[in-house]
Amino acid sequence: MKLLRYGPPGQEKPGVLDRDGNIRDISSIVPDITGEALSSGSLERLRSIDPSTLPRVEGDPRIGPCVGQVGKFICIGLNYSDHAAESGMAVPPEPIIFMKATSAICGPNDGIEMPRGSEKTDWEVELGIVIGKTAKYVDEAQALEHVAGYCVVNDVSERSFQIERSGQWTKGKSADTFGPIGPWLVTRDEIPNPQNLGMWLEVDGNRYQNGSTETMVYGAAFLVSYLSQFMSLQPGDVIATGTPPGVGMGMKPPVYLRSGNRVRLGIEGLGEQEQLVRSWNGQV
Repeated sequence: MKLLRYGPPGQEKPGVLDRDGNIRDISSIVPDITGEALSSGSLERLRSIDPSTLPRVEGDPRIGPCVGQVGKFICIGLNYSDHAAESGMAVPPEPIIFMKATSAICGPNDGIEMPRGSEKTDWEVELGIVIGKTAKYVDEAQALEHVAGYCVVNDVSERSFQIERSGQWTKGKSADTFGPIGPWLVTRDEIPNPQNLGMWLEVDGNRYQNGSTETMVYGAAFLVSYLSQFMSLQPGDVIATGTPPGVGMGMKPPVYLRSGNRVRLGIEGLGEQEQLVRSWNGQV
Protein backbone atom coordinates (compact mmCIF):
# COMPACT_ATOMS: atom_id res chain seq x y z
CA MET A 1 0.00 0.00 0.00
CA LYS A 2 0.91 3.62 -0.50
CA LEU A 3 -0.32 5.51 2.54
CA LEU A 4 -0.34 9.29 2.70
CA ARG A 5 -1.69 12.30 4.53
CA TYR A 6 -3.43 15.16 2.77
CA GLY A 7 -4.85 18.56 3.65
CA PRO A 8 -3.67 21.83 5.22
CA PRO A 9 -0.73 21.77 7.66
CA GLY A 10 -1.87 20.53 11.04
CA GLN A 11 -5.18 19.31 9.63
CA GLU A 12 -4.01 16.37 7.51
CA LYS A 13 -6.28 13.40 6.97
CA PRO A 14 -5.14 9.84 6.26
CA GLY A 15 -5.43 8.40 2.79
CA VAL A 16 -4.36 5.58 0.53
CA LEU A 17 -3.45 5.71 -3.14
CA ASP A 18 -5.56 3.43 -5.32
CA ARG A 19 -4.26 1.62 -8.41
CA ASP A 20 -5.36 4.52 -10.65
CA GLY A 21 -3.47 7.10 -8.62
CA ASN A 22 -6.53 8.51 -6.84
CA ILE A 23 -6.43 9.37 -3.15
CA ARG A 24 -8.99 7.47 -1.08
CA ASP A 25 -9.92 8.72 2.37
CA ILE A 26 -9.35 6.19 5.18
CA SER A 27 -10.25 8.39 8.16
CA SER A 28 -13.23 6.12 8.89
CA ILE A 29 -10.73 3.30 9.54
CA VAL A 30 -7.74 5.04 11.16
CA PRO A 31 -7.66 8.59 12.56
CA ASP A 32 -4.19 9.31 11.17
CA ILE A 33 -1.02 7.66 9.87
CA THR A 34 0.62 7.53 13.28
CA GLY A 35 1.70 5.09 15.99
CA GLU A 36 -0.89 2.34 16.33
CA ALA A 37 -2.09 2.76 12.74
CA LEU A 38 1.33 1.47 11.65
CA SER A 39 1.08 -1.85 13.49
CA SER A 40 0.97 -5.04 11.43
CA GLY A 41 -2.63 -5.68 12.50
CA SER A 42 -3.77 -2.21 11.47
CA LEU A 43 -1.94 -2.40 8.14
CA GLU A 44 -3.43 -5.84 7.46
CA ARG A 45 -6.90 -4.48 8.13
CA LEU A 46 -6.31 -1.62 5.69
CA ARG A 47 -4.89 -4.02 3.12
CA SER A 48 -8.05 -6.14 3.25
CA ILE A 49 -10.27 -3.24 2.16
CA ASP A 50 -10.96 -2.58 -1.52
CA PRO A 51 -9.85 1.05 -2.04
CA SER A 52 -12.57 1.56 -4.65
CA THR A 53 -15.16 1.30 -1.86
CA LEU A 54 -13.62 4.23 0.02
CA PRO A 55 -14.44 7.94 -0.57
CA ARG A 56 -12.42 9.44 -3.38
CA VAL A 57 -10.67 12.72 -2.55
CA GLU A 58 -11.46 15.29 -5.22
CA GLY A 59 -9.26 18.08 -6.48
CA ASP A 60 -5.55 18.48 -5.90
CA PRO A 61 -5.01 18.68 -2.15
CA ARG A 62 -1.71 19.45 -0.49
CA ILE A 63 0.22 16.29 0.39
CA GLY A 64 1.50 16.40 3.95
CA PRO A 65 4.29 14.45 5.62
CA CYS A 66 3.47 10.75 5.21
CA VAL A 67 3.76 10.10 8.97
CA GLY A 68 2.21 12.23 11.70
CA GLN A 69 3.32 12.76 15.31
CA VAL A 70 6.83 11.45 14.65
CA GLY A 71 8.49 10.70 17.98
CA LYS A 72 12.10 10.46 16.80
CA PHE A 73 13.71 11.60 13.56
CA ILE A 74 17.01 9.71 13.53
CA CYS A 75 19.66 10.23 10.87
CA ILE A 76 22.68 8.23 9.80
CA GLY A 77 25.75 10.11 8.58
CA LEU A 78 28.32 9.12 5.96
CA ASN A 79 26.54 5.87 5.11
CA TYR A 80 27.72 5.78 1.47
CA SER A 81 31.47 5.40 1.05
CA ASP A 82 31.62 7.66 -2.01
CA HIS A 83 29.69 10.40 -0.17
CA ALA A 84 32.15 10.15 2.72
CA ALA A 85 34.99 10.58 0.23
CA GLU A 86 33.46 13.68 -1.38
CA SER A 87 32.95 15.12 2.12
CA GLY A 88 36.62 14.54 2.93
CA MET A 89 35.76 12.14 5.76
CA ALA A 90 36.52 8.50 6.45
CA VAL A 91 33.87 5.78 6.38
CA PRO A 92 32.97 5.33 10.06
CA PRO A 93 33.67 1.97 11.76
CA GLU A 94 30.15 2.16 13.21
CA PRO A 95 27.14 4.19 12.01
CA ILE A 96 27.19 7.89 12.84
CA ILE A 97 23.92 8.73 14.57
CA PHE A 98 22.44 12.19 14.96
CA MET A 99 18.95 13.54 15.50
CA LYS A 100 16.95 15.93 13.39
CA ALA A 101 14.32 18.06 15.15
CA THR A 102 10.81 16.81 14.44
CA SER A 103 9.79 20.46 13.91
CA ALA A 104 11.81 20.26 10.66
CA ILE A 105 9.29 17.79 9.21
CA CYS A 106 7.10 19.07 6.40
CA GLY A 107 5.26 17.82 3.34
CA PRO A 108 7.18 16.63 0.28
CA ASN A 109 6.30 19.67 -1.81
CA ASP A 110 5.99 22.38 0.84
CA GLY A 111 9.22 24.10 -0.13
CA ILE A 112 12.54 24.73 1.60
CA GLU A 113 12.97 27.84 3.71
CA MET A 114 16.61 28.78 4.14
CA PRO A 115 17.23 29.89 7.73
CA ARG A 116 18.36 33.40 8.60
CA GLY A 117 22.05 33.82 7.83
CA SER A 118 22.26 30.70 5.69
CA GLU A 119 24.84 30.66 2.91
CA LYS A 120 25.37 26.92 2.53
CA THR A 121 21.99 25.20 2.41
CA ASP A 122 22.45 21.78 0.78
CA TRP A 123 20.42 18.77 -0.33
CA GLU A 124 20.49 15.02 0.46
CA VAL A 125 18.12 12.44 -1.02
CA GLU A 126 17.73 9.58 1.46
CA LEU A 127 15.77 6.40 2.03
CA GLY A 128 13.54 6.77 5.07
CA ILE A 129 12.60 3.81 7.27
CA VAL A 130 9.33 4.08 9.22
CA ILE A 131 9.05 1.93 12.32
CA GLY A 132 5.79 0.01 12.80
CA LYS A 133 6.53 -2.16 15.85
CA THR A 134 8.56 -1.35 18.95
CA ALA A 135 12.17 -2.48 18.52
CA LYS A 136 14.50 -3.00 21.47
CA TYR A 137 17.62 -5.17 21.27
CA VAL A 138 16.44 -6.83 18.06
CA ASP A 139 18.65 -9.06 15.93
CA GLU A 140 19.44 -8.05 12.37
CA ALA A 141 17.64 -11.14 11.06
CA GLN A 142 14.36 -9.98 12.62
CA ALA A 143 14.89 -6.24 12.27
CA LEU A 144 12.73 -5.62 9.19
CA GLU A 145 9.76 -7.22 10.95
CA HIS A 146 9.67 -4.00 12.97
CA VAL A 147 9.42 -1.81 9.86
CA ALA A 148 6.06 -0.51 8.64
CA GLY A 149 7.44 0.83 5.37
CA TYR A 150 9.70 3.26 3.56
CA CYS A 151 9.58 6.82 2.25
CA VAL A 152 11.62 9.51 0.52
CA VAL A 153 13.47 11.96 2.78
CA ASN A 154 15.30 15.12 1.81
CA ASP A 155 17.79 15.64 4.63
CA VAL A 156 18.21 19.35 3.95
CA SER A 157 21.37 20.64 5.62
CA GLU A 158 23.02 23.98 6.36
CA ARG A 159 26.69 23.10 6.07
CA SER A 160 28.17 26.11 7.86
CA PHE A 161 25.87 25.50 10.84
CA GLN A 162 26.63 21.77 10.68
CA ILE A 163 30.40 21.78 10.24
CA GLU A 164 31.86 25.24 10.88
CA ARG A 165 30.03 26.17 14.09
CA SER A 166 31.52 23.38 16.25
CA GLY A 167 29.58 20.85 18.28
CA GLN A 168 27.20 18.27 16.89
CA TRP A 169 25.55 18.18 13.46
CA THR A 170 21.98 18.60 14.70
CA LYS A 171 21.92 22.39 14.51
CA GLY A 172 22.75 22.27 10.81
CA LYS A 173 19.98 19.76 10.14
CA SER A 174 16.98 21.01 12.08
CA ALA A 175 15.70 24.28 10.63
CA ASP A 176 12.00 24.45 9.82
CA THR A 177 11.27 22.72 6.45
CA PHE A 178 14.58 20.81 6.57
CA GLY A 179 12.78 17.44 6.78
CA PRO A 180 10.39 16.82 3.84
CA ILE A 181 9.09 13.22 4.06
CA GLY A 182 6.81 11.45 1.59
CA PRO A 183 4.81 11.68 -0.57
CA TRP A 184 3.92 8.15 0.49
CA LEU A 185 4.68 5.65 3.16
CA VAL A 186 5.08 2.53 1.03
CA THR A 187 4.46 -0.56 3.13
CA ARG A 188 7.19 -3.14 3.51
CA ASP A 189 5.41 -5.80 1.42
CA GLU A 190 5.81 -3.59 -1.68
CA ILE A 191 9.56 -3.15 -1.11
CA PRO A 192 10.94 -6.67 -0.68
CA ASN A 193 14.55 -5.48 -1.00
CA PRO A 194 15.26 -1.98 0.33
CA GLN A 195 18.91 -2.39 -0.73
CA ASN A 196 18.19 -2.20 -4.46
CA LEU A 197 16.42 1.13 -4.99
CA GLY A 198 17.55 3.78 -7.46
CA MET A 199 17.58 7.33 -6.09
CA TRP A 200 18.19 10.73 -7.63
CA LEU A 201 18.05 14.48 -7.04
CA GLU A 202 17.98 17.47 -9.38
CA VAL A 203 18.26 21.23 -8.87
CA ASP A 204 16.73 23.35 -11.63
CA GLY A 205 16.79 20.32 -13.92
CA ASN A 206 20.48 19.54 -13.34
CA ARG A 207 20.97 16.06 -11.91
CA TYR A 208 23.44 16.08 -9.02
CA GLN A 209 22.67 12.79 -7.27
CA ASN A 210 22.13 9.51 -9.09
CA GLY A 211 22.73 6.52 -6.88
CA SER A 212 21.30 3.39 -5.33
CA THR A 213 20.65 2.06 -1.85
CA GLU A 214 22.76 -0.90 -2.99
CA THR A 215 25.90 1.06 -2.08
CA MET A 216 24.91 1.84 1.51
CA VAL A 217 27.65 0.90 3.97
CA TYR A 218 25.13 -0.19 6.61
CA GLY A 219 21.84 -1.55 5.27
CA ALA A 220 18.32 -1.02 6.56
CA ALA A 221 18.12 -4.22 8.63
CA PHE A 222 21.50 -3.58 10.24
CA LEU A 223 20.56 0.01 11.10
CA VAL A 224 17.28 -0.93 12.78
CA SER A 225 19.07 -3.61 14.80
CA TYR A 226 21.99 -1.32 15.64
CA LEU A 227 19.85 1.60 16.75
CA SER A 228 17.72 -0.68 18.90
CA GLN A 229 20.79 -1.50 21.00
CA PHE A 230 20.98 2.13 22.15
CA MET A 231 17.35 3.30 22.21
CA SER A 232 13.95 1.73 21.76
CA LEU A 233 12.40 2.46 18.39
CA GLN A 234 8.70 3.26 18.54
CA PRO A 235 5.94 3.07 15.89
CA GLY A 236 6.11 6.22 13.80
CA ASP A 237 9.82 6.87 14.35
CA VAL A 238 11.63 7.77 11.11
CA ILE A 239 15.20 6.83 10.25
CA ALA A 240 16.97 8.70 7.42
CA THR A 241 19.66 6.30 6.23
CA GLY A 242 22.24 8.52 4.54
CA THR A 243 22.81 9.93 1.09
CA PRO A 244 24.78 8.92 -2.03
CA PRO A 245 27.37 11.25 -3.57
CA GLY A 246 26.41 14.43 -5.38
CA VAL A 247 25.62 16.85 -2.57
CA GLY A 248 26.41 20.52 -3.14
CA MET A 249 29.23 20.52 -0.58
CA GLY A 250 31.03 17.88 -2.65
CA MET A 251 31.02 19.85 -5.90
CA LYS A 252 34.21 21.59 -7.05
CA PRO A 253 33.62 24.40 -6.38
CA PRO A 254 30.76 23.77 -3.92
CA VAL A 255 27.22 24.57 -5.08
CA TYR A 256 24.56 25.60 -2.58
CA LEU A 257 20.87 26.38 -2.82
CA ARG A 258 19.63 29.88 -3.50
CA SER A 259 16.19 31.42 -3.31
CA GLY A 260 14.20 30.48 -6.41
CA ASN A 261 15.92 27.14 -6.99
CA ARG A 262 13.63 24.17 -7.56
CA VAL A 263 14.66 20.81 -6.11
CA ARG A 264 13.24 17.50 -7.38
CA LEU A 265 14.13 14.12 -5.95
CA GLY A 266 12.82 10.59 -5.85
CA ILE A 267 13.45 6.96 -4.99
CA GLU A 268 12.36 4.01 -7.08
CA GLY A 269 8.92 2.84 -5.96
CA LEU A 270 8.59 5.52 -3.28
CA GLY A 271 7.54 8.56 -5.29
CA GLU A 272 8.96 12.02 -5.86
CA GLN A 273 9.26 15.33 -4.05
CA GLU A 274 9.55 18.87 -5.43
CA GLN A 275 10.53 21.94 -3.41
CA LEU A 276 10.85 25.61 -4.24
CA VAL A 277 13.64 27.23 -2.24
CA ARG A 278 12.92 30.52 -0.50
CA SER A 279 14.64 32.78 2.01
CA TRP A 280 13.36 33.22 5.54
CA ASN A 281 10.66 35.90 5.45
CA GLY A 282 11.09 37.10 9.00
CA GLN A 283 7.89 35.49 10.24
CA VAL A 284 7.74 32.88 12.97
